[in-house]
Amino acid sequence: MLSISPKTITDLQFPTILETLAEKCNTEIGKEKALQVTPIADKLELLKALQHTSEYRSSFDNNNAIPNHGFESIVSDLKMLHIDGSMLEVSSFRKFLSISETAATLVTFLKKFEDYYPELAAKASEITISKDIAKLIDNVIDKYGEIRDNASPDLVEIRRNMQQVRGKVNQSFGMALTQYNSLGYLDDIKESFVDNRRVLAVLSMYRKKVKGAILGTSKTGSISYIEPESTYKYSRELANLEFEEREEIRRILLLLTAQLRPFGEVLGAYQDFLSDIDVIAAKAKYARKINGILPEIDNTSRRVYFREAYHPILFLNNLAEKKVTYPQTFELTQENRIIVISGPNAGGKTISLKTIGLLQLMLQSGFLIPVHERSSTFLFDRILTDIGDNQSIENHLSTYSYRLKNMNYFLRKCNKNTLFLIDEFGTGSDPELGGALAETFLEEFYHRDAFGIITTHYANLKMLANELPEATNANMLFDEQSLEPMFKLVIGQAGSSFTFEVAQKNGIPYGLINRAKKKIESGKVRFDKTIATLQKERSKMEQTAQSLKEVELKKREESEKLESINARIKQKLESYQELYDQNQKLIYIGQKVDDLALKYFNSKNRKELIGELVRLVEVENSKRKKIAPKILQVEKKKQEKTAAEVAVKVDEIRKEKKAKKEKEIVEKPKAVLKIGDRVRMHDGRAVGVIDSIEKTKATVNYGVFTSKVAVDLLELVEAKK
Repeated sequence: MLSISPKTITDLQFPTILETLAEKCNTEIGKEKALQVTPIADKLELLKALQHTSEYRSSFDNNNAIPNHGFESIVSDLKMLHIDGSMLEVSSFRKFLSISETAATLVTFLKKFEDYYPELAAKASEITISKDIAKLIDNVIDKYGEIRDNASPDLVEIRRNMQQVRGKVNQSFGMALTQYNSLGYLDDIKESFVDNRRVLAVLSMYRKKVKGAILGTSKTGSISYIEPESTYKYSRELANLEFEEREEIRRILLLLTAQLRPFGEVLGAYQDFLSDIDVIAAKAKYARKINGILPEIDNTSRRVYFREAYHPILFLNNLAEKKVTYPQTFELTQENRIIVISGPNAGGKTISLKTIGLLQLMLQSGFLIPVHERSSTFLFDRILTDIGDNQSIENHLSTYSYRLKNMNYFLRKCNKNTLFLIDEFGTGSDPELGGALAETFLEEFYHRDAFGIITTHYANLKMLANELPEATNANMLFDEQSLEPMFKLVIGQAGSSFTFEVAQKNGIPYGLINRAKKKIESGKVRFDKTIATLQKERSKMEQTAQSLKEVELKKREESEKLESINARIKQKLESYQELYDQNQKLIYIGQKVDDLALKYFNSKNRKELIGELVRLVEVENSKRKKIAPKILQVEKKKQEKTAAEVAVKVDEIRKEKKAKKEKEIVEKPKAVLKIGDRVRMHDGRAVGVIDSIEKTKATVNYGVFTSKVAVDLLELVEAKK
């Protein structure tokens, strides 16, 4: 049974992941759901959730993009819908229509592309699509959000009457406007609107001469706004019809609300489905941002292998600041269940600890994680953490007391399906006593077959990890010269805290450092010094290995290059040898033919000559292998293909030459042509003499005939002397 405490979720900064996830959601409900994501207890549900995210992530890289899933929340609208006798506004029905169409589109798409998205299609198949919702709403409300005229027979009649009355209002008003304007009673603006009613803009001095109702005046009082008497009665009739229209629309909306009430659960299912897809899409977007993948999950092997793993929060922060993030590789197996990481502070121990914990927590919450594609893991029932200074001010507990209380919780919960992560194990008390108690705790966790990673400076814990068969030491590499962290985890060897080396680097006098060394047991100093020396040697070996790797890569590239050159030379030599043999053969045949020609020259014996030639041909043919018709056909096709390729190449060369020639012609300075000059066409060879020039045309005499040619098409051969 999965049990991960809120403290573990906080220690591993999982809420920060959820906040980033919520920002990538398109809907408000999706954001709320994103912030409430927790580890999934049911393993089958977890595998489905991971597959959902993985499938959606793949949609970013193929041509079958998943349709939009955005929608407006209908939570409050559904609450109103479930109240008997309630009436929803037009905006609510439009949201219902939109969410119905969006859900239908998405479900249809996933059904169509089930081969690409099998798990998402399975999730979509649980949704029942009802066409009645869209049909009922579409019968009443148009795409602009207006009530249709034919929503009811009464509304049709009311709006027809309203249209007629509006015509009468406009007609009567137009007549009054013309009449009083001709009398000069109106202001320059002539008309206006007061309370949505059309009125005449009458000069106040003439207001008593205009029959009608005064509905207002201008700020200065110079204009009185009067509704003509002839229009007034039609306006009242129109107002009555508008009231009837509102009442009829209210009745229609009441009826539509009642008709949609049975579909409340269906609409709620649409909203749940689309908001779930919104969270899945957000997880996929987040995975793309951190280069997350779905590693292999194998509960039978009980192996955690995160290769080239990145801490996602650190990765995104460094990406924003254009800094490098160093990946880590972790491996926990049944034969190597516990890793004790040691080394100096600020070397990256805590980040390494949090990386494996957070990635496992994210994976068990349905997230893809930033690891190499060949990574694998299994699922834990519990993840226990003790990270950072957890001094409890509220409970008046010291750091050590709080950590002991936490260890007590570990002892109650820890089992073979537990991953425990403890930072600075045993600190907060006397080093000797605290280290001894920490050693006991570690032995207890070990005997319970738990998996775990701890960080420590205590030598006794490093020694214990070296003694226990299924535990191992690890350290964070430090540069032996600069004493700067290299942020690289190395499994198999404990790390020195570089206490005295770092102190010396930071300017502490050497005499004080020696006095400090004398105050502790010489064995501990030698032990730490030995570890530091080994770590320096390992660092040197790492650098040497890297250099050798680079040299090897360079040599391999040179070797491949030489092999390629050698192959080309060999091929050329073979071609030259073949050509030489053919030439020698032709020379031999030529000499034979020459001998026969000389013999015939002397003897004039034609029959003997023909016999000798036939014999020569038969001898040469006997040396040839007979080629099967099929091979001849293949050879013919090859020759045809080669000929076609040559033809294409020749055509390209001709075009290039022509283009180059044309370019040269264009770039050649244009000479000014005069009568008597000898000229020719750009693309011609015949040379003629210009007899006359009229604007852009020139008459060219070719001797036998004359021709009018555009001057731009002529080029100078020889100027008139």
